[in-house]
Amino acid sequence: MKVITKEGTKDIWALWYEAGLVKFIDQRALPEKLEFFNAKDYRDVAFAIKDMVVRGAPAIGAAGALGMAQAYEQRRDMAEVAQVLRATRPTAHDLFFGIALIENAIKASEDPVKAAKVFVEDLVDRCRRIGENGAKLIKDGARILTHCNAGALATVDYGTALAPMRVAHRAGKNIFVFVDETRPRLQGAKLTAWELKQEGIPHALIADNAAGHYLSRGEVDLVITGADRITASGDFANKIGTFEKAVVAKACGVPFYVAAPISTFDPGTKDGKGIPIEERDQDEVLFVGGKAIAPEGTKARNPAFDVTPHGYVKAFITEAGIFKPSQLGKLDWMRKKRRRTGGRGRGR
Repeated sequence: MKVITKEGTKDIWALWYEAGLVKFIDQRALPEKLEFFNAKDYRDVAFAIKDMVVRGAPAIGAAGALGMAQAYEQRRDMAEVAQVLRATRPTAHDLFFGIALIENAIKASEDPVKAAKVFVEDLVDRCRRIGENGAKLIKDGARILTHCNAGALATVDYGTALAPMRVAHRAGKNIFVFVDETRPRLQGAKLTAWELKQEGIPHALIADNAAGHYLSRGEVDLVITGADRITASGDFANKIGTFEKAVVAKACGVPFYVAAPISTFDPGTKDGKGIPIEERDQDEVLFVGGKAIAPEGTKARNPAFDVTPHGYVKAFITEAGIFKPSQLGKLDWMRKKRRRTGGRGRGR
């Protein structure tokens, strides 16, 4: 991704492996500062995932794969490492995909570090192709709504939901992006707005509960979000607040698209009822910037994700093409993934 620094504009990945370290852009510090977090072992990688140094399903998958490879080089107990990493965040399917990929590489006597690096490089290429496919849906002058951050920070590079916007913008299309703030952690405000600024894409930050206002007034032409897990039916989990955006978009006749790589699809889980939903610390809701925003003693609920039924999705934008929910069961790559998981969802 393009990052503006004092030395000029640089291309930097969200995470990578170097000299035995898994290195991350520390997303907790953005947008105020560009800082890096160096994971020295798998417990540091687990902390980075759990504490949201890194977040976004594809990036978490890459972190899982690199953490496994690093642990193998350090001669760790791989069963324990896999257990610790899998326990960090239960909803994102890519995490389980990345860990399993390295487990399979080890069983096949392949170099796990090479396998992890190839996986990450391939993920970047897949996101590039998602961008190329999705950009075909974006007309010149399009006004787009997105929720949370599904950009390069969430996917290593390019992004999923933001990838089509990058490609369309670089092709000279005049686009505008409405960015939901995404309470309670403000990934839209802190991360998506930061990425769009780096890229020079016109945008405006809006409160989460303002999205319906712009949808109803005909000021949004399409909605594109990412996903953390997509089931066999096309039901999908994404950052909390996605479901209500999809419902309002359909009510207003605005097409709702989901952009995700094949690694995010979980055909072993039948529908949204089988997706585990992470519940995070209530303090994320009760405090902003360390300052309490509710009366002392107030309790809060903090689900990190919600599930959107497939009936609200116009189509899925993938590296393999654009598919309606009704087409998923007929795709060869979906059937192959289902056979590999024995019809069981990962991470449940």
